[in-house]
Amino acid sequence: AMPGILLGDVFPNFEAETTIGKIKFHDFLGDSTTGWMTSFSHAVENRVTGVALDWLSLCAKLSEEFAKRNVKMIALSIDSVEDHLGWSKDIVAYNTEQPGSKLPFPIIADAKRELAVQLGMLDPDERDKDGMPLTARCVFVIGPDKKMKLSVLYPATTGRNFDEILRVIDSLQLTAQKRVATPVDWKPGECVMVLPNIPEAEAATLFPAGVFTKDLPSGKKYLRYTPQP
Repeated sequence: AMPGILLGDVFPNFEAETTIGKIKFHDFLGDSTTGWMTSFSHAVENRVTGVALDWLSLCAKLSEEFAKRNVKMIALSIDSVEDHLGWSKDIVAYNTEQPGSKLPFPIIADAKRELAVQLGMLDPDERDKDGMPLTARCVFVIGPDKKMKLSVLYPATTGRNFDEILRVIDSLQLTAQKRVATPVDWKPGECVMVLPNIPEAEAATLFPAGVFTKDLPSGKKYLRYTPQP
């Protein structure tokens, strides 16, 4: 089995060369008690594929949405810094930005795949011309405590859904602050679920907008909803 990290693990404090210079990851994250981080990889080697160009461009377009949520962004590729700086111009042009505009996030150069192996980011079914595994399309969300809150691993042939990633970040940030859970297909502004370990009297105090219980044949009251606090 490939190495990797699990939910709740402190994300490795690796050092890496990036398009903004050498970084130490925890320093890049910063010491904010509210700042979050999302990291993602793509399956490119010495070129930009259509899917990679497409989603990197979308990441750039969505950078303000991530910033609204106090989320930093960083990408990883198994190319060199020079390659990244070169084809960043294509991404900017694809987004019809002014020439000379820069990507709103750095890209980690992992040409030796050392970080990709450490984080379990390789796709064994997608290989380069030399038979080496390419990086899968990973997404990690890291909390202010530098622990991993979300890990999504797509095969290299499948593009990501960034609407879903933003939705999950909204849920993670809400449930980190409030004693609630978000139900299936939840979107910001919709009702949330009261955690089952909260007694009824305490729930009434915590959620003054009201707690509404779904009647079930079993008579159990574990489906309790409240407007998003």
